[in-house]
Amino acid sequence: MDYIFVIVTAASEQEGEKIGSAIVNEGLAACCNIIPNIKSIFKWKGEISTEKEVMLFIKSKTSLFNKLKDRIKELHSYEVPEIIAFPISQGLPDYFKWMDEVIKA
Repeated sequence: MDYIFVIVTAASEQEGEKIGSAIVNEGLAACCNIIPNIKSIFKWKGEISTEKEVMLFIKSKTSLFNKLKDRIKELHSYEVPEIIAFPISQGLPDYFKWMDEVIKA
């Protein structure tokens, strides 16, 4: 299968909406879900940080990952944004058919 599930954290719901709207409008993703109000604990530049963020769940295609990654980096406020992709091995065939219709291949 050529489909991927990509997770991205963003600093705010507004930033998440900016990223999600752009990648869907540009045909780089079929869908972007924004999960508000998550708490992230991470080490950055030698310091432990705790931040409120939003989580983006993005559905796309493996063949578009590099373009998707580059576009997210352009739109993102973080110096090193979290952009992690997982292959989708199974799913509803009708959902994949819809993805094929809305994503630029």
